[in-house]
Amino acid sequence: MVQLTRIYTRGGDKGKTSLGSGKRVHKHDLRVEAYGTVDETNAIVGIARLHSKDLVDDILARIQNDLFDLGADLCCPEEKDPEYPPLRITADQVERLEQEIDDLNADLAPLKSFILPGGSEIAAYLHQARTVSRRAERLISALCQTEDINPEGLKYINRLSDLFFVLARHVNDKGAKDVLWVPGANR
Repeated sequence: MVQLTRIYTRGGDKGKTSLGSGKRVHKHDLRVEAYGTVDETNAIVGIARLHSKDLVDDILARIQNDLFDLGADLCCPEEKDPEYPPLRITADQVERLEQEIDDLNADLAPLKSFILPGGSEIAAYLHQARTVSRRAERLISALCQTEDINPEGLKYINRLSDLFFVLARHVNDKGAKDVLWVPGANR
């Protein structure tokens, strides 16, 4: 377990940070950008949870923990036979998201238009979480082009944005309060 007795270390004062492996990299390193954006997603989920309850809150609580797992996964570069095997996102975590998407989506009316973020406060936060998780996905995808990463991490963040979309519809009275896009409405 992690024990933090000192919050600042001054180690990043010159624009560098340490990865889980101990390697020092620039704070704008693509890997740091990726797990930083995962952390940003987690913060938005925390705001959404202020407005959630029951099933939705249970799902969001699991997601918050998984996002820390994903951040831990991303901050530890892949290496052969590490002395201390790092925490990695698993296929089971991805499959759980898929099952939650399927279960929630079964109760929603089919879409006949794109949805604008909103309808309710929690839905707006879930849409924000969706868009930030999509940015995290783009960064992780770019990282995959230059470094080996756990492929389950990329799958997880891809499914997660889909789950945020379905959750937003679910909390909007199962889609009844969704705000629909009307193409060209203000011409």
